Amino acid sequence: MKYVVTLNGKNYEVEVEETEAVITAVADAPVAAPVAAAPVAAPAAPAAPAANAAVSEGAQVIAPMPGTILSVSASVGQAVKSGDVLMILEAMKMENEIVAPCDGTVKQILVQKSSTVDTSSVLAVIG
Repeated sequence: MKYVVTLNGKNYEVEVEETEAVITAVADAPVAAPVAAAPVAAPAAPAAPAANAAVSEGAQVIAPMPGTILSVSASVGQAVKSGDVLMILEAMKMENEIVAPCDGTVKQILVQKSSTVDTSSVLAVIG
């Protein structure tokens, strides 16, 4: 069976091979019947966050996962190079550096310290 899976905005075609389950019974032990996997539908495209309406033109810095902004080290008007740390996002008890995807000037920062963000939220714009 083939499925289309979307991960971080990219579509991947995944093929799953069906196999027969082998069940071995131990004396007097109950044996569970094999359970067929439920079909997986291709996920719908995520809705754009409402804050995106106010986003200016430029390279968008997108949240890779839901979490809380611990700190913002960049400011509007600051020149940045690709890979410069813009902010720290805490997700699942881990601190993740959110970096500039390209060289440019920070045009907008759409979050602040303690902001809660969802996956695919626009965090900043670099022009």
